[in-house]
Amino acid sequence: MTDDKVKRRLTTVLCADVYGYSRLMEADETGTLETLRRYRAAIARLVERHDGRIVNTWGDAVIAEFASVVEAVQCAIEIQQEISSQASDASQASPMQFRIGINLGDVMVDGTDIYGDGVNIASRLQELAEPGGVVISSSVYDQVHNKLSVGFDCLGQRPMKNIAPLTSYRLTLGGQAAGSGSFPVDEHATPPERARSPRWDDRRAPSAPTNFVSDWLARLPRSVAAALTVSAFLILINLFTSNRIWFHWPVAAILFSVVLRMVLGSRPETDRRPER
Repeated sequence: MTDDKVKRRLTTVLCADVYGYSRLMEADETGTLETLRRYRAAIARLVERHDGRIVNTWGDAVIAEFASVVEAVQCAIEIQQEISSQASDASQASPMQFRIGINLGDVMVDGTDIYGDGVNIASRLQELAEPGGVVISSSVYDQVHNKLSVGFDCLGQRPMKNIAPLTSYRLTLGGQAAGSGSFPVDEHATPPERARSPRWDDRRAPSAPTNFVSDWLARLPRSVAAALTVSAFLILINLFTSNRIWFHWPVAAILFSVVLRMVLGSRPETDRRPER
């Protein structure tokens, strides 16, 4: 073992970059630089709040790393919200917007710097994001899709420069993408690629009774939810079409079959015959 052995670690990398930076500098160098400094200060404050650290800044880019994947995504959301708020207050003709990419991967460590595919992928994901948007890798999605109240649109596998294609996801806030404009969604993606997480604003609004019932059914096993739905449908048909009660027989048969299936499906593996 030598002291110069390359050190590695698994970390979450956030890459943020200004959209159309050259165009903004050409139009107003002084104003663009002043705005960039102000936004960088806001980004640094939010990164520190979420227990991350700024790894590097060059030109208009910011690289940060986080020990927590959830904190990294929350930080990205707050960065876009903060920048959008400041831009609306300033009422600029051409507001500065950032694109953000986030990846969870293995990186090489050299002092305070990090290198490798883990960083490169985050940079390429940032290029896929819309202005004001956030795009994450599938490794990030696997960790956060059931922990954050945001939506995710699967973008499928898109080619990236010098990086093998990988599945990526676009964050959607308040029922729409986290940036302006549109980005095509992979309509052929299959679960779990098509995300079903609640939207960002859903946790602020009281749920209607129908939403409560649908959410409750969604948490049940599929067979149980289907049996309850069919049973309720039969009960309603009976109540509104006949004075004679008959629904208890088909409902009892349906529920019995579901219970029997659940009992048989929950037998220990040692009780089942091995496959040949």
